[in-house]
Amino acid sequence: MRTQTKTAAAQGGSRPLAGKVALVTGGSRGIGEAIALRLAADGAAVALTYVSRADRAEQVVKEIERSGGRAWAVRADSGDAGEVWASVAGAVERFGRLDILVNNAGVGVLGPFEGISLEDVDRVLRTNVRAPFLAAQAAAAHLAEGGRIISIGSCMAERVAFPGGTLYATSKAALTGLTKTLAKELGPRGITANLVHPGPIDTDMNPADGDSAELQAGLTALGAYGRAEDVAATVAHLAGEGGRYITGASIAVDGGFAV
Repeated sequence: MRTQTKTAAAQGGSRPLAGKVALVTGGSRGIGEAIALRLAADGAAVALTYVSRADRAEQVVKEIERSGGRAWAVRADSGDAGEVWASVAGAVERFGRLDILVNNAGVGVLGPFEGISLEDVDRVLRTNVRAPFLAAQAAAAHLAEGGRIISIGSCMAERVAFPGGTLYATSKAALTGLTKTLAKELGPRGITANLVHPGPIDTDMNPADGDSAELQAGLTALGAYGRAEDVAATVAHLAGEGGRYITGASIAVDGGFAV
């Protein structure tokens, strides 16, 4: 299901991120796409990374440009340290600055704990833990006062409601420690760091009509899937002036999955 986001101007609102530059990893589809479109709608120039779907990434770029925004897509595998560093450097070179980093790219390997291979462990931890660390480290060299680092976790970091998610939950729980320590490290510079935990969100990777959708929806207090735009709205709030005094926080956008 493709995300549709109107520009803030088209909605009759202001553009609170005008003049800002954001980098959204994994921004070509799903939650990442919704975040890229929302930040652009709020006025930010957006760099987004992708791995395999150049066509999807270019569609996002064109949608932003049709609405009068600026965007750039770059192929970068978050499992490759060199490509993580290069994506940050490329965003700065392309737009002249960096104000917002959104660590969204991630992979999931689900299955019985005993069957998880060493290769699975290395791949998930490289992408879900090492990449956000390295991207934040690289971005911090460019972020000025008012800079934002926002990572996308998972409701499974706080509540594992069914078996098979050990590795994925481990990787997403690690982002809590990263976020809290980044908040302490970068707070004196006026830079915030926060973590958003989505619950069951309707995307092509986890559709609301999928095989396990009824189970997942039933685990939420609202009894329903959320939309990618719900996550994007929280990210936009944290990225803007409304997030000025929020740092080190883990915010659930999960329909009550973790209650």
